[in-house]
Amino acid sequence: MTKLKHLAACLSLFAAVGTVGLDQAVAQDNRQTTVQDGIQVRPLFRYRGLVSEEQLNEASAQQYAQLMGQAQQKGVLLPQSHPETQRLRNIARRIIPHTTRWNELASQWQWQVNLIDSKDVNAFCMPGGRIGFFTGILTSLKLTDDEVAAVMGHEIAHALREHSRERMVKQAGTNAAARIGGALISGIFGIDPNITGTVAGYGAQMLGLKYSRDDEREADLVGLDIAARAGYDPRAGIALWRKMAALDKRAPIQLLSTHPGGENRIAIMEEHMNVLLPVYARSKGTTVAKLPPYRTNVALR
Repeated sequence: MTKLKHLAACLSLFAAVGTVGLDQAVAQDNRQTTVQDGIQVRPLFRYRGLVSEEQLNEASAQQYAQLMGQAQQKGVLLPQSHPETQRLRNIARRIIPHTTRWNELASQWQWQVNLIDSKDVNAFCMPGGRIGFFTGILTSLKLTDDEVAAVMGHEIAHALREHSRERMVKQAGTNAAARIGGALISGIFGIDPNITGTVAGYGAQMLGLKYSRDDEREADLVGLDIAARAGYDPRAGIALWRKMAALDKRAPIQLLSTHPGGENRIAIMEEHMNVLLPVYARSKGTTVAKLPPYRTNVALR
């Protein structure tokens, strides 16, 4: 029993010490939060040099090529001539010119857009502008072009704000700390390192989840900003997440697994419509007062 009490105390101490450096870095980033174009964002990750742009792009290119290659072998990579592939590429073509305001390196990216025939309700944008959509998100949610732009803008925003790089560095740090802490506890108390490693590993996952949720909120707003500048109605983001919530009640979907609650993110979007709608109205050569109500193609409850 004494050993267990010592173990509990040591685990608590390790959790505090092992994450304090990262917590301080995050807190410092939060203190430096700035407002750009009416949207509050954190600065790009200060330790981005630990994973270079070249390393990130190389890994991303290899992963993307492998994924598309596998999809092609299985006959599920839809061709360039497919109407939905053309639709996605046309939307991307309008959005991409507005990405550099959030990351100037985007002008150097080798943008790609592909569509995979799959029931998965998902989409992604890898570092370097490599975009993938699954047909499931288009068909299950019956997305309008504005809603496709909201999804695409959100995924692109993750890449623009370098959330993948940040998560890679932070997760590597917490995982390393977890392994070291587990080994120390095991050595001192003679406990199976697999057990201590598992306990510490769960702590690392919880820490990573917090960052992911913060990233999602930032991606929502940055994504709607670039979509609005491209002439897509930012109110589509609200309709999109209401559709997501309705679908998730019937069958939980993968895209929602690490995202903040739908009502929470909808409220944040609504709070920023006073910033986003004027941008959209200007792109249409009109004023907010003259914008028609947003209409989706599915009745929302």
